[in-house]
Amino acid sequence: MVARTRFDDSECPVARSVDAIGDWWSLLIVRDAFDGSRRFGEFQRSLGVAKNILTARLRTLVDGGVLASVPASDGTAYREYVLTPKGEALFPVIVALRQWGEENAFAPGEPHSELLDRREGRRLRGLEVLSADGRRLRPGETEVRKVSAG
Repeated sequence: MVARTRFDDSECPVARSVDAIGDWWSLLIVRDAFDGSRRFGEFQRSLGVAKNILTARLRTLVDGGVLASVPASDGTAYREYVLTPKGEALFPVIVALRQWGEENAFAPGEPHSELLDRREGRRLRGLEVLSADGRRLRPGETEVRKVSAG
């Protein structure tokens, strides 16, 4: 088996973010947590992933502070997984992936899910990258700059 490359000491925030989330299973677990899944069995049924893989991904997300393992809300001996503030901060990432998928991963008319504003019952406005003064930015209008140590 090939060892996974680690990026936890990279100077690139994207690489460190990918390192923290891990893989597609982890992103789908986070997606399901936003959709209300809390128990191991709920994640397993939704994802159809092998139990050993799910166990490992949940452990990584808990160890990374994305999810917390808490006593079950119904008082049983089970544990539940809830998003931490760090996990909730992934909401725009999940929304961006969902919106990209809605626009680019389906043929016209092909059935798919969509994310709605619960209060209004309507689709969300597309996410945009904005400058500090509110201008919409395109990729060529940005640059990466290194931040020196404090």
